Amino acid sequence: MAKQDQLDQATLQLVRFAAAIAQGYEPELRERAQACKTAQVPPTWVDEMILQSVLMAGYPRALVAYGLWRKTSRLSAPPSDPDAEYGNVAEWTRRGEATCETVYGSNYSRLRQNVRELHPALDLWMITEGYGRTMSRPGLDLLRRELCTVAQTAVLEVPRQLHSHLRGALHAGASFGQVEAVLSVVNPLLSYDQWKKVKELWTTVKEGWEPDE
Repeated sequence: MAKQDQLDQATLQLVRFAAAIAQGYEPELRERAQACKTAQVPPTWVDEMILQSVLMAGYPRALVAYGLWRKTSRLSAPPSDPDAEYGNVAEWTRRGEATCETVYGSNYSRLRQNVRELHPALDLWMITEGYGRTMSRPGLDLLRRELCTVAQTAVLEVPRQLHSHLRGALHAGASFGQVEAVLSVVNPLLSYDQWKKVKELWTTVKEGWEPDE
């Protein structure tokens, strides 16, 4: 695996915080929040990463992470968030379709069909709430969002989603080295067997990758 210096320091600390949120261990969360402050990670990046963590780690862990981040950073929440207003549903849908297609590439249409077959509401929520309202928010670029999602899906042991977001990170412009740096961050958080599965999955993605797909 590549060394973590494949990521700039701010991105590295952001990814470490994301992985800790998925893990849910408060002492580690506290340490990662402090590391983000020390490394001067842009506060907007941290805000956006914690917000998007609701999608993978759920509200409980995101709320705990936010509490620790507010206490550590000593930064108050913004007074309002125009992007979160429900009048933006049409815009969320438009940008959600675009972002989801970027992440899934040639598999986008098949993904939509598969999710609709599970339940049409899931397809709607995935596009409008997940990729539109959340993953397409301003304040953090898609590359870093996908790298954080790779970290969280690896920790959460959801191989299908990890597979999708390993490819999604590459579609968003990540290099092999950047993805491997993220995986090296989660390595200490996984058991030997878990780590072995993650490495095997990444090898499959990497060996089958075609940049123009």
